[in-house]
Amino acid sequence: MAQVEATTERIVAADAEKVFDAVADYSGTRSKVLPEQFSEYEVREGGDGEGTLVHWKLQATSKRVRDCLLEVTEPTDGELVEKDRNSSMVTTWRVTPAGEGKSRVVVTTTWQGAGGIGGFFEKTFAPKGLGRIYDSLLDRLAAEVEK
Repeated sequence: MAQVEATTERIVAADAEKVFDAVADYSGTRSKVLPEQFSEYEVREGGDGEGTLVHWKLQATSKRVRDCLLEVTEPTDGELVEKDRNSSMVTTWRVTPAGEGKSRVVVTTTWQGAGGIGGFFEKTFAPKGLGRIYDSLLDRLAAEVEK
């Protein structure tokens, strides 16, 4: 089993604090900016950053649906970590200032991939697919916070 990693980033025309607050707002903004690959979204505990427990299903491909139950922590300022209780998947959101009135949002997802030939294909193609999903999410996030 090899570690698989997918990273997507975007410059958003809004202050880092405003963008981070939107990313951490699971009971409001987050549900509005999720693309169609996310379904059955439900906040089970908390709803704002650290201490949130959130559920969704992520349809990565037509055949692959991941049932995610994520615990949210904030290990450092501007960083949000979502650890899936159902798998080895961990998604880290980092929001940092990127000049006057702008911020850089970096989303990195890692997980332990399959072994063998299946693992080779997963490591080769899964990051691109997940990248497209997070590109869409970041487009929606930008549109929401740049209003």
